Amino acid sequence: MSFTGEVTATYRPTGTPPELNRPTVTSKFLATGATTDGHFGLFQWDMNPQAGGPEAHYHKTFSESFYVLDGQVRLYDGASWVTAVKGDYLYVPPNGIHAFRNDSDEPASMLILFAPGAPRERYFLELAEIATSGRQLSPEEYREFLAGHDQYQV
Repeated sequence: MSFTGEVTATYRPTGTPPELNRPTVTSKFLATGATTDGHFGLFQWDMNPQAGGPEAHYHKTFSESFYVLDGQVRLYDGASWVTAVKGDYLYVPPNGIHAFRNDSDEPASMLILFAPGAPRERYFLELAEIATSGRQLSPEEYREFLAGHDQYQV
């Protein structure tokens, strides 16, 4: 039996602009679930000083991992907060409570890996669209929005 392989790689040059550009955060969707056939997603998440971050939450259908590239990122593992620095890593399995934030006076950057490759980019883009529209979601609408993206606040 002979295997020849396939020409199916995806290349993303470093100069590709971020897909998400918000006042406190920019994100490059390095690999989406669509480009990896649903195997994983990988985002570069760059935070301005004092950018804050999401409240404690969990996902039922995918894991999430955080790898700090630069600066200080506060990571929550469901039990306690740690100040993570360049090279630190946190893995959160499905249903694992977690959060992250930049509370420092310096910028911070990290990679976010999720597996399998849920379409997380839709969540972030829709959240940005809601914020820029000025529309306020009711608590029920917000819970429904989050649940539609497999995100559950604690």
